[in-house]
Amino acid sequence: METFVDVSVCAVPTWTAVMINLLIRWSWRPRWIGARHFWFAFIALSAFSVCRRLWFSRSSKAEKPSTYDEVDSTSAVVDLRFEVFESAKMADLDRQIEQLKRCEPLTESEVKSLCLKAMEILVEESNVQRVDAPVTICGDIHGQFYDMKELFKVGGDCPKTNYLFLGDFVDRGFYSIETFLLLLALKVRYPDRITLIRGNHESRQITQVYGFYDECLRKYGSVNVWRYCTDIFDYLSLSALIENKIFSVHGGLSPAISTLDQIRTIDRKQEVPHDGGMCDLMWSDPEDVVDGWGLSPRGAGFLFGSSVVTSFNHSNNIDYICRAHQLVMEGYKWMFNNQIVTVWSAPNYCYRCGNVAAILELNENLEKQFRVFEAAPQESRGAPVKKPPPDYFL
Repeated sequence: METFVDVSVCAVPTWTAVMINLLIRWSWRPRWIGARHFWFAFIALSAFSVCRRLWFSRSSKAEKPSTYDEVDSTSAVVDLRFEVFESAKMADLDRQIEQLKRCEPLTESEVKSLCLKAMEILVEESNVQRVDAPVTICGDIHGQFYDMKELFKVGGDCPKTNYLFLGDFVDRGFYSIETFLLLLALKVRYPDRITLIRGNHESRQITQVYGFYDECLRKYGSVNVWRYCTDIFDYLSLSALIENKIFSVHGGLSPAISTLDQIRTIDRKQEVPHDGGMCDLMWSDPEDVVDGWGLSPRGAGFLFGSSVVTSFNHSNNIDYICRAHQLVMEGYKWMFNNQIVTVWSAPNYCYRCGNVAAILELNENLEKQFRVFEAAPQESRGAPVKKPPPDYFL
């Protein structure tokens, strides 16, 4: 007679149940083993099984990390991957900056990527962007790339020097693309060490007349790069405020604006309008012979006199206004009892005006020093890309 034990009712592992079945079968052979020996073997085997399970259970708990340990480990891996990714991005950006410093244009896809990165930074800036001293203020550049390199030789490289550029990066000169993209790349790489504000030439309409549009079309064979850059123009700040004491703007003041808070409320993400406060900030000029406001011969903005500047500075508790926009043969010019200063940073403007250029350095105490410089020597300039003849001449 043989007995079979149902393993489903045994609270022991399968291999233990098999051994029990064998013992039971063999236990009914009285000449080989007795019932007492069987039950002794059964109890010993069960105790061994229970101890074995407890041992492995404790070992697995000791070796298995907690949920928090797993989260920390995963976070560390993610952080490491993010650091590697950011390091690769910075290395690629550094390569682009060095390439642009050699006046070598980026590819169209690189320009698009750079503009998207810049947009993320510029959208966070104010219409009246705060700037900390010490800072070096620069006026118009107008695509004169090699003269901008002279500027950096005089003022120091970014990020060692904190820069504020007052607009008009493009048009007129031969290298508007390389000039603007280098400044934009520096902005992306060192966002807290260079500030770019918008000038009247950072406009779709103006750049189609004064050269930037044609340069993009000539160098890239399409207008895509022009579109990427002009979209970025809409995100540039309208002005800057240095240590709450020096108001910096490209052009000048507006009869529609009497306080800085009014500038802060402007929706700047648009093409430069033909009139209104935003237009005036980029187009207006100070004029000695005007008392109050006058019509501008530029066809946009206004002429404004000493009383306007005095009132604006007093109302906003600022020391003076720093602006660009007008060619100054000596590089800089004070007006209205040192209440407003014009800084011009394009030497030998349009490669024929014969003027010098200047930058304004302010130290921690806002003490001023103008640095005057001349155009880059001819031997250091690259040959400009010649414009191809129109198709109808071919």
